[in-house]
Amino acid sequence: PHGGGGPGSGPVGCKAFLQPFLPNSIVEQEKRANQDLSIGKVRSFYGNFLVIVRALTYMLTLGREGIPAVAYHAVLHANYMMAQLKEMFPVAYDRPCMHEFVLDLSSIKQKTGVSALDVAKGLQDVGIHPPTMYFPLIVQEALMVEPTETESKETMDEAVEAFKKVYETIQKEPHLLRQVPYKGVISRPDEVTAARKPRIHYFYDK
Repeated sequence: PHGGGGPGSGPVGCKAFLQPFLPNSIVEQEKRANQDLSIGKVRSFYGNFLVIVRALTYMLTLGREGIPAVAYHAVLHANYMMAQLKEMFPVAYDRPCMHEFVLDLSSIKQKTGVSALDVAKGLQDVGIHPPTMYFPLIVQEALMVEPTETESKETMDEAVEAFKKVYETIQKEPHLLRQVPYKGVISRPDEVTAARKPRIHYFYDK
């Protein structure tokens, strides 16, 4: 379900020649051949149990009529937003989408130097939580927009207006987006140093 937060959970399929190497435990009618080739147990048998409970609760709450309606609205919302945003930002795949779509900002970066990260940070300054950045990896400057089924037309229009403000800044004063967000307590943390020299706990000054 949207907003479930993951991690992903569910059945995983594989080709027959990989079957002997699957981790234990497996629900099966007959014992597997060559079971000694298994990589063994990698986690608890029931997997991500709470994720499964959350998904089941979501489905039972919506019911037989609600699930198709959710899918319909998720697809409708994504196509509604894509139709408006693609007038400003190129889309990676210019065709009707399902529940999400990907903006490809590589041409904008080439012309103006403004990256997908800059756009995402700029959206924060105008009050919008940015979409997923740099995914999928096959799109260099990707923003993956997924409005979900629960958004109203008003909130989607607000998001589009926020994108428009950032787009206008790109056209007029792209250099302003290099240091956004200006309104946050922290603007641009040093992510390289944070990755190479992690400080995983905080010491208060005495």
